[in-house]
Order: sequence, then structure tokens, then C-alpha cells
Amino acid sequence: MKTALGHIKVLDLTRILAGPWATQNLADMGAEVIKIERPRVGDDTRTWGPPFLKDPDGRETRDSSYFLSANRGKQSVTVDLATPEGQEIIRALAKDADVVVENYKVGTLARYGLAYEDLRKVNPRIVYCSVTGFGQDGPYAALPGYDFVFQGMGGLMSITGVPDGEPGAAPMKSGIAITDLLTGMYATTAILAALEHRHVSGEGQYIDMSLLDCVVTINSYQAINYFLSGKVPQRMGNAHSNMVPYQVFKCREGDIIIAVGNDGQYAAFCKVIGCEHLATHPDFATGPQRNRNRQALIPLIAEAMLAKTMEEWVPLLEASNVPCGPIYNMKQVFEDPQVRHRGMQQTLPHGAGVEAPTVANPIRLSDTPIRYTRSAPLLGEHNDAILRARLGLSPERLAELQAKGVV
Repeated sequence: MKTALGHIKVLDLTRILAGPWATQNLADMGAEVIKIERPRVGDDTRTWGPPFLKDPDGRETRDSSYFLSANRGKQSVTVDLATPEGQEIIRALAKDADVVVENYKVGTLARYGLAYEDLRKVNPRIVYCSVTGFGQDGPYAALPGYDFVFQGMGGLMSITGVPDGEPGAAPMKSGIAITDLLTGMYATTAILAALEHRHVSGEGQYIDMSLLDCVVTINSYQAINYFLSGKVPQRMGNAHSNMVPYQVFKCREGDIIIAVGNDGQYAAFCKVIGCEHLATHPDFATGPQRNRNRQALIPLIAEAMLAKTMEEWVPLLEASNVPCGPIYNMKQVFEDPQVRHRGMQQTLPHGAGVEAPTVANPIRLSDTPIRYTRSAPLLGEHNDAILRARLGLSPERLAELQAKGVV
């Protein structure tokens, strides 16, 4: 099967989520990804459970749901980077790699002779991507950091959660590690851009990705709201800072999301809920007016929405092209007809001898579709195939390195 990146080799020196998410994207698009893990320990997230994948006898493997979510399609090789022998193995693998991705603390790989400047000497075409919390420079560069910290520092939590003055008011983090995931996506984009530039120039380059930079960036229109108005954005619960009505409303039974994005949708919405007068009222007829007068408008809409159940409202609103929807739990997500039609839940063969669940990649390429071949690898599953078959290490040398804990 043709793949978009079948000609690309990736040396993956990452663990946790941001880096592995980027390299999984590359693997999905066909790149060969060799994941380097610590001997006997592996990626930290292998143990971030339960739940864990179970083998055919029902015993828990060492692979957690967290690890499975970000490492499909990769090959696992165990190497101790702190040893001279391990460093030599990495340099040998880098000689014919196209991409190196790493997320060690700033300066760590330089001490091992594995920084960009070191590896470009053995491979001038290498695209080398570093993923760190704060970037390679600045007053915080040496500090460690996790997703939760950056959701707070980057401003995301300040605009997420129940508003002040309401029960349960507090800043709230996202239900997923959003900073890690979006950094992985930005890193993927940067790597593909650098590869395309290499296609023209023949030269590799260095990429500096920071989790803090990425989460600050996705403040997007909220940041510009602040720049233009001078007003610090506040938590608004499920409401939108710029569009009205764009929030959750209680129904006679259940809750519904209403996401009106323009005046035409607003007029159609008002007609469906029996409030045509709200569509022509001068205080509410345009988006800016609805935003300025939301405190008067929202209670009127909230009262009207109590006339029917969520299940009654959804088909009526959809028939009038009003953006709306239910709030699903995870079970309901994967039971939804559209999600099932798009094949978003998949299973892949795992080295433990079972099928492991995964969520499909949303990228749909017509000529080079996403490749789903195998689940996340067992720790060191590909040591023999890579170290012996590719690097030419003899069985005796491999056994010696294993005895020393290098691999």
C-alpha cells in the first residue's frame, strides 16, 4: 500500500505524550519509526494505569492505555543513552535516519554527544526536533514541566471552568492533556515543513518546540480579545466570549449544545423555538448586539428551551440547519452512527497475542491513506531486527551489551 511517508525513517527518542504523539502521526502516514526506550523500564507511560492491555490468558501486560494511545506502528529498541556503547548505537541509527525527535531536558543529549550539532556531523540532512516544556532558551529553559502546569501558565485554565460567583467556581484543566497533544500536532507540522524544505535545499535543520509556546498560541482569539480591549478574559463556563447563543441549555429532559455562528442561524433558531420576535429585536438582531446584551437574551432562550426534551429539540434544530448537539459520554461517542461510519474505533494486532484498541487518525488522504499495521510495541520487541539485522551486531556482541545493561 502506498503511504505518504513510506520513504522516511524516524529515530524517536521521546516518551510521555507530546513527542510520542508527533512520531505516531508520522508512523500513521507510513514512516518507519524506531522508538528508543530505557532497558527494562521503557517509556514512563507504559505503567500509567490501570487499565492495562490483557494477554490471551487475561493477565495484565506492561502496556497501559496511555502508552497504547500514542505509540502504534512503532518499533521498540532498548538502549541506555548514558553509556558510550548506547550513544554509538544512536549515532549509527542516525546515519540513515531522516528525522530525530527527542524530549530530554535542555542540554542532556549534548552531554551524551547526541545533540543536533553532533548528529548533523554524521548526517547533514537530519531534521532534528526537540520538544521541551519551555524551549531551548529563556529564564525557564532548564525547568521540567508537565501538561497540567502549562495549562495553568499558558492562560488556558483562566478561561476554563465555572465563572466566579457561581457554585463550584474555579479554574479547570481540560479533560485530556491538551498541551501535550497540540504540541505533538505542531511538532508534526514543523517536521513535515522541514522535510519539504530539505527536498528543495538538500539540508536538514533544527526545530525547537515548547509546550508553553504552543498553549499560549492556542489562546488565539481570546488573546486578541485582550489585546484589542485591554480586558482580561474571564471564565464563562460553557458560554462563548464572542458568539451568542453559543452554550449549553437545559431542556425539559437532558441538556443541549446550541452553537449559533451567524445571524441567519440565529433567525432559524428563534423560529424553531417559537421566539421569532427575538430574531428581529434591535438588541439581539446582530451578533455584536447579542454579545453586548447577552445577560438579557440568555434567560429568554433558557426559558424557551425547557418546552421540549433534548431528544425532541435536536432533530427539529438540525432540520433547520441550526448547529446543535447532545453531550456524549465516551460510550455514546463510539456508538454514534457517524463516528461508527467513519471507523474511528479500530483494533490492531499486539505483540502480546491479542487485538489492542485504538482511535483512528482523523487525516483522510485519498491516494496515500493512513497505515494501520500494528499496535504499540512490546518493550524491546525489535531489538534483534534493528540491532542485529540492520546495524550488523553479532549475536555475541548483542549478548554482551545485554549483559551490561546497554540494551
